[in-house]
Amino acid sequence: MTFEVQHTDPASNARAGLIMTDHGPIETPIFMPVGTVGSVKAVHFSELREQVKAQIILGNTYHLYLRPGLEILRKAGGLHQFNTWERPILTDSGGFQVFSLTGIRKLSEEGCEFRSHIDGSKHFFTPENVIDTQRTIGADIIMAFDECPPGQSDYQYASKSLKLTQHWLDRCVKRFNETEPLYGYRQTLFPIVQGCTYKDLRQDAAKHVVDTLGKLNDGGGASIGGLAVGEPTEVMYEMIEVVNEILPKDRPRYLMGVGTPQNILESIERGVDMFDCVMPTRNGRNAMLFTYQGTMNMRNKKWEDDFSPIDPEGCEIDRIHSKAYLHHLFKAQELLAMQIASIHNLAFYLRLVMDARLHICQGDFVQWKRSVIEQLGQRV
Repeated sequence: MTFEVQHTDPASNARAGLIMTDHGPIETPIFMPVGTVGSVKAVHFSELREQVKAQIILGNTYHLYLRPGLEILRKAGGLHQFNTWERPILTDSGGFQVFSLTGIRKLSEEGCEFRSHIDGSKHFFTPENVIDTQRTIGADIIMAFDECPPGQSDYQYASKSLKLTQHWLDRCVKRFNETEPLYGYRQTLFPIVQGCTYKDLRQDAAKHVVDTLGKLNDGGGASIGGLAVGEPTEVMYEMIEVVNEILPKDRPRYLMGVGTPQNILESIERGVDMFDCVMPTRNGRNAMLFTYQGTMNMRNKKWEDDFSPIDPEGCEIDRIHSKAYLHHLFKAQELLAMQIASIHNLAFYLRLVMDARLHICQGDFVQWKRSVIEQLGQRV
């Protein structure tokens, strides 16, 4: 993988870049639709390509490990062959999912024992077998195994957790360096910066990640984890600034699991390049549409006889269907409602980051961001 910073905004840390992978280019800043089990909920791959214009999607190591399982994925030739998505894929390490299984997991220095949320069967993740699992899945960009502590963790717990994550990262790097990709194309490992909301821990984590990147000859970037998990938004932005002061400027920075349109623009201003979040599809399935005018609840009666397009500036589906029709579909509990809303929201998120990229290249990102960000948070 390679990364080139192509433009920087003169009034902020925002930048426009280009990631090159063996499955194609990724223009940054970029939003990545979440395809947990190898599919983006309610959205076909042709729609992801043509309507959403997704350049990269996510898969989840924990869920793919459980279903369909590694044997099936290996026989298929990896996730790209299995789900027929020919563009880049990123997988997370499964750490967030495993550590959210409160009460059915057991943590140790060696790894994490957990029980499947599907059938209760017992499994054990280590840094080494998580790398092996992601080799089998075959994503272009893979994550190191980490512990994602609760957002309100006290300092003692956060410090202990970070030491464990750093120990696991060293083991992940060793395993990654001594193994090879399985399917004839290159993979890149991203370390994850943890440290909760404590400045010194975040600084220590970022410095360790910088050292780690020097041991990886794969052109990879760094992920920022453990944010948007309950801490105040202002604290999240502060932690991003702390971390990005240390992370190298010539590597992509991925903020995991974030967030609202406003979160994304604020984070781009602070130098973040990559984002993912379930919010566009989850909110879409619940009739909430993101637009530049604000958020629309399509179950509201006000849309009942509004025959204007869902979004006249949006993707093709937005321009074809009316607000009244989508309102009707939600009231009638038709599956098509969730599909249209999910496509709209994902297309809007990709449009948002591409518009941000355009304004970074034009040199007026901050002015543009200020002109749209307040309206983005309104309820229409």
